[in-house]
Amino acid sequence: MRVILTENLQGIGKKGDVVNIRDGYGRNYLIPKGLAVPATEANLKRLEHLIKEKEKKKERLHRRSEEIKKLIEENQISVYKRIGKDGKLFGSVTQKDISDAIKNALKVSIDKRSIKIEEPIKSEGMHIVEIDLGQGIKAQAKIMVQKKD
Repeated sequence: MRVILTENLQGIGKKGDVVNIRDGYGRNYLIPKGLAVPATEANLKRLEHLIKEKEKKKERLHRRSEEIKKLIEENQISVYKRIGKDGKLFGSVTQKDISDAIKNALKVSIDKRSIKIEEPIKSEGMHIVEIDLGQGIKAQAKIMVQKKD
């Protein structure tokens, strides 16, 4: 019996795979539990359609990530913090500060967990941080730490 798996099953296959299994196993266990559907023409066409839609969505996300990367790398992001007389910050610039500054300046929402700061930013001036935009795309953001008036 040929079935299309709707879940990952160890030793059988991954979600979306078309596999040959014993008739009783498919009819009495996999199909009733919703772990597989029969590999009919209609179900195969639906699977093919879902795969195409998934690829289109992945391509759209990749393009959007490339646009965001270009936008981030072309602009300088300013972060305003309280700074002492010796040029040192009170505290440090956090991922949340950078995320909020990007959102205000570029109108792009970046998850603070995707911002990688090598060492704490505790001085004013220009700093470079890496932002993981997903899809294997990383952007180098120029962060200018300036004195808050």
